[in-house]
Amino acid sequence: MTKRLSNEAGCLYVVATPIGNLGDLSGRAAEVLAGVDLIAAEDTRRTRQLLRHLGLDRPLLALHEHNEQARLGALLQRLRGGESIALVSDAGTPLISDPGFPLVRACHAEGVRVVPVPGPSALIAALSVAGLPTDRFRFEGFLPRRASARADLLKSLAAATETLVFYESSHRIGETLEALVGAFGSERPATLARELTKLHETLLSGALGEILAAVEADENQRKGEFVLVVGGAPSHEVDRFEVGLDALLEALLEELPLKRAVAVAARLSGEKKNRVYQLALNLKGEHLGD
Repeated sequence: MTKRLSNEAGCLYVVATPIGNLGDLSGRAAEVLAGVDLIAAEDTRRTRQLLRHLGLDRPLLALHEHNEQARLGALLQRLRGGESIALVSDAGTPLISDPGFPLVRACHAEGVRVVPVPGPSALIAALSVAGLPTDRFRFEGFLPRRASARADLLKSLAAATETLVFYESSHRIGETLEALVGAFGSERPATLARELTKLHETLLSGALGEILAAVEADENQRKGEFVLVVGGAPSHEVDRFEVGLDALLEALLEELPLKRAVAVAARLSGEKKNRVYQLALNLKGEHLGD
């Protein structure tokens, strides 16, 4: 039996819960769930299973996209009255493609303390194992259901250089992969993470076209919940900049001594002087070799 703590009164706890493996729930999250006066859950059935696993019996209130506006006032009243409430989603970290944003925003407006209790997130779990750059990424959640709206969005993302992350369901994973191949090309690197932390977890990594073929060939790869991580478009920005800087340096070197040409080019381009100097040496070397 988890020990019940005395949580801070008048506080909303945003609690991350497992995305599959119940062992991923943190000890702190279990203590918070044991100590709050109420748990606002996206799906009370799922949360009740988690509480049963923990040996807890706490009051539950359904809070989802269809009723959160209607229940906002009552929840704020309870928080202002000194009660502590935990906000949980179906699975993972609340508000990441899940409801709860209006309640958190209202708490900030009312001066009610909001405390994150971090933990599992399908988004971060997929990024950590995708083998793609994570220094910059763009989370798009679920793509639009309508094919035309989905195509328009993907077209706008085709030139994005950061890693892209999407959520998808078993009903649409095939058509989504087809749309991605159509928008980004079959050779774009990607990883499809299915049923993360669950019994049938799989990772498919490779080119988008290869992943699409694997999913089409194996019915099991079309079952479950998916996170799709797609590599960004190749960046030609540096190449274009260097071509422009080369041309500028060539013109300046025809009229000015080396150091003076470098100083002017660095000032005009905003580039570091030592890099411009090296480019200038390379250019002079190329001309000497002609």
